Amino acid sequence: MVTNGSVFLIAIVIVILIFLGILLSFVPVMLWISALAAGVHVNIFTLVGMRLRRVTPSRVINPLIKAHKAGLSVTTNQLESHYLAGGNVDRVVNALIAAHRANIELSFERCAAIDLAGRDVLEAVQMSVNPKVIETPFIAGVAMNGIEVKAKARITVRANIERLVGGAGEETVVARVGEGVVSTIGSSDSHSKVLENPDLISQTVLSKGLDAGTAFEILSIDIADVDIGKNIGAELQTEQAEADKKIAQAKAEERRAMAVALEQEMKARVQEMRAKVVEAEATVPLAMAEALKSGNIGVMDYMNIQNISADTEMRGSIGKMNDKKDGQ
Repeated sequence: MVTNGSVFLIAIVIVILIFLGILLSFVPVMLWISALAAGVHVNIFTLVGMRLRRVTPSRVINPLIKAHKAGLSVTTNQLESHYLAGGNVDRVVNALIAAHRANIELSFERCAAIDLAGRDVLEAVQMSVNPKVIETPFIAGVAMNGIEVKAKARITVRANIERLVGGAGEETVVARVGEGVVSTIGSSDSHSKVLENPDLISQTVLSKGLDAGTAFEILSIDIADVDIGKNIGAELQTEQAEADKKIAQAKAEERRAMAVALEQEMKARVQEMRAKVVEAEATVPLAMAEALKSGNIGVMDYMNIQNISADTEMRGSIGKMNDKKDGQ
C-alpha cells in the first residue's frame, strides 16, 4: 500500500530529475569537463553566457581545444566574436594550425578577415605550401601571315596570403594569361615561329607581371599544347572578294536599270514626236485646200509640189536599197 509520504518522495525525485535534465541541456557540463580534461580552463558561466548569446558552445570550445593542443594562443573571445560575425571558426583554427606547422606567419586577425571575405583560408594556406596548377582552355590567336594558332597553357600559382583580401581570383589570372598568349601570337611574323619556339609565349607572358593585384603569385607558365587552326587570312580575303563581287553585280544591275529606263524614255519621246509629225501632216491637205480655194497657189504649183514629193520618196527608197546592199 502506497502511503502519502512515498508519493511525495517520488514526486520530489521526478522534479529533481526534470530540473537536472533542463540544467544539463542548458549548461554544457560535459563540454566543460572535456575542456578541463584537455587543459583548457573555461568558466562554466562563460558557457552559460554563450547559450544566452545564442552561440553554440561546441562550435567555439572544440576549436579552442584543438588550437591549445597545437600550441596556439587563441582566446575564447576571439573565437566567439568570429562566430558571431558569421565566420567558420573551425576552418580558421585549422588554417592557423596548418600555417604554424609550415612556418608561415599568419595572425588570427588576418586569418579571420580572409575567412569573412568569403575565401577558403585553409585552402589558401595549403596552396602556399603546395602550389596549384591552373590549366587554361585552348586560346586562339592569329599570326601576321593569317594562320590561326591555338595554345593551351598550364599556370603554376601559389597563394599570396597578404593579398587574399581584395585580390583578384583565378578567373582574372586565366584572362590575363589568355590576353598575353593572344598578343604574343599576334605579334609573330608567321605561325611556324610559334610552333618552333612555343617557350617564347611563356617567357613573354611571364615577363608582364600578370599576378599584380591578384591573390596569387605566378611561379611559371608552361605551354602544354600548340595546334594549328584555320587560315583566317585566306577566309577574310575570300569573303572580301565575294563582297566585292556582290557590290559590282549590284552596280551593274543599277546601270542596266538606268539604261533600260533611258531607252524607255527615248522611245516615249520618239512616239511623241511621231504623233506630232502625224498631226502636222494631217493639217497639210487642209492647208493646201485652203490655199487653192483662196487662190494663193495655182493648180500647176500644186502639181509641182506633188512631183517633188514623189521624187523625194523615190530617192529615199533608192537610198534604203543601197544601205541594205552595203550591209550585206
